[in-house]
Amino acid sequence: MEPATVFIIGIGILLLAVTAYSIYMSFGAPSAELLDPFDEHED
Repeated sequence: MEPATVFIIGIGILLLAVTAYSIYMSFGAPSAELLDPFDEHED
């Protein structure tokens, strides 16, 4: 395989991993600890 192809595949896998992790942090189990700033400062 050419080095450029390996580089592109590596960047793609890294991008997918970061996206999956951010979705997990937003909607998965750790999201229960997140605070809503609008609920915190309701007038």
